[in-house]
This record gives sequence, C-alpha cells and structure tokens, in this order.
Amino acid sequence: MAAPRVVVVGGGYGGARVASLLDEVADVVLVEPKDAFVHASAALRAAVDPVWESRVFFGYDRLLQRGHVVQQRVERATSSGVQLGDGTSLDADYLVLATGTSYPFPAKFIESETGVARARLARMRDGLARAERVLVVGAGAVGLELVGELLDAYPHLAVTVVDQADDALTSEDYLPELRAAVRDQLDGRVQFLFGSRLGYLPPVDVGVHEPFVVDTEAGERVEAQMWFRCYGNLPASDYLAGDLAGVRNGLGEVRVDDTLALTGFPTVFAVGDITDMRESKRASAARDHAAVVAANIRALVEGGAPAATYAPAPERIVLPLGRAGGASQVVDETGAHRILGAEETSRIKGADLYSSAMAELFG
Repeated sequence: MAAPRVVVVGGGYGGARVASLLDEVADVVLVEPKDAFVHASAALRAAVDPVWESRVFFGYDRLLQRGHVVQQRVERATSSGVQLGDGTSLDADYLVLATGTSYPFPAKFIESETGVARARLARMRDGLARAERVLVVGAGAVGLELVGELLDAYPHLAVTVVDQADDALTSEDYLPELRAAVRDQLDGRVQFLFGSRLGYLPPVDVGVHEPFVVDTEAGERVEAQMWFRCYGNLPASDYLAGDLAGVRNGLGEVRVDDTLALTGFPTVFAVGDITDMRESKRASAARDHAAVVAANIRALVEGGAPAATYAPAPERIVLPLGRAGGASQVVDETGAHRILGAEETSRIKGADLYSSAMAELFG
C-alpha cells in the first residue's frame, strides 16, 4: 500500500523540519517557491557582510531522502490538497501550512532565485559603504538587530531610529532591564526619535542609496541616504480557499488547537508564524511547532490518535547587536526571567547566529 502523502506548504524553519521529520514514514512533498532555504536569523548579518551569504542560503537538495521538493507557489489550498502556480494539483492525505509571514528586506526576501537575492544584497552593501546617514523605522527586535549590524560593519554611519512607541522593544512582554541593557549599548551611537510616526515614507525603496528628507508627525526632520522599514509582519495565508477560506482570524493567522491542527480540520496542521499562537514570531517556536506536528501526523499515519500538544513558552529573546554586543531575556530553571549581557548573548547567538545548526540540517 502506498504511503500517505503529506504536502507541506512552505520551506522555512517549521516547514523544512516537518518535512525532514516525516520523510521516513510518508510520501512528503515540500512546496516552496524559493530555490533555497533562507536562514532569516542570519540575513541581517549577510546584509552587511558578503561572507555570511553562504550561511543564509541553503539548497533543498539534501533535505529529503525519500520525499521531494517542488519549486512552485501554492495558488489555492483546501483541506484535500493544493493547486500550484503552474496549474497542476497535488492531493494530500495530510496538509501542513508553513508559509509564515512576509517582512521587508533585508530581514526577508521576496526573490525566488538566490542569485537575484544576492545581487540585491550586494547593491545594498555598496550603497551602505557610500552612505553617511541611515534611517531605521521601527525599534523592535529586528530594527535594533539591524542597527547593531550596521554599526558593527559601517562604524562611520550616523543612524537614526524612529518609532511611534515611547521606547524600544515595547511590542512584547519584555522587562525594562532588557530595554535598559540595549539602550546602554546604543545611546551615544544612535539617535532615537520616539513617540511619533513618520509623517510620510521616504520616496525611495528600502536599501537603496538615494538622499532624501522626511519629517516625523512631531516635526523632527531626518536627512539620510538610505532607509530600512523594520515593522509589518503580515501572515502569508491568502491562498487558503474552499473549506479553508474561513480558518483565518482578523490578523490573517490560522486558528489552531493545542495539537496544532486547524480548528475543525483534523488532517490539516499549521506551524510557525502563520498560527494564532499567542507568542512572538521566532524561528525556535516554528521548529518546536514542527516537532509537535510531525509527532501527530506520524501517530495518524500509524493508526493512532494525535497526542502531542504545544503550549507557548515564557517570552524570551536573544538580541545580538553585532558580533560582540547584545542583550537577552531568558527564563532560568526556576521559571524566573533573567537578563543576559553582551558576552552571553554573543555566545548564545551573536557569533554564529545558529548557522551551524542550519548547515547540519541541510547537509
């Protein structure tokens, strides 16, 4: 009897891991429009250092031994299968939604071809080498990490950060001590303009060298030659159709139960940023989701019932500011929150950015 087919839509952190974990027990088809896995956790380092591009883009050719990868975009998905951009369809006994969220360049890429993405990075680095002033809009984790990489690689840059909030890192349940640790490392090196949005966006694309002037709604004028938009996660879920058309909440996320099955659809699962789990959108969470989903689909394939469940962990963040800087909020063995400084943050993430683990996964 033929093995049941598992169609995984999206080859990011969660999707790639689900596919890998189920490869030996099912006919796995991973559908992904990009020609390589993008290690987004290292993308901001590659934005300033070309050496790191080899640690960002990993081919899918060694991910699966039995299953296969289809480089296509899913145009339509129902609980029974997907329709691809080339007009072909794939039936699915089990469907895993792992399309994540979109986010502005350079934290994520819209390009499907690695060569095109790398060329865009090269043009951006050339612009940064010529720039004197850079604007970063958004003082969340991505914006601050980008600032750290910019200052590390281009110490001549004058960086302005604009955010409508009254401080950095206000969107999650982070301790004031974390914000203080970050500010201690960046104050004097970065101009922060808090409490007001930009009155209008710069008239040039992000990451492109072209002088401009903008004003905040509070009347602060900012002059720069390049800018970056570091806000605006948008769930990539508009391909859901038919019986799955109503599974999204108002934010575009899909509703899941604690087994990570879509509510009312026991053979359709979701992992990563696309889920409505109340937690920050992290690669580590997506990989944890993947382990739960793989265990539950394996149980179903073997004639059992899904028993693995997922509950969001206490909020944590490991925030590098370049290779040697940064701060972290973690939970210790007693359940208490702890703030870690630059040295420990660099040891945990900043020096390697988890690239060794990705290289191992993709062979």
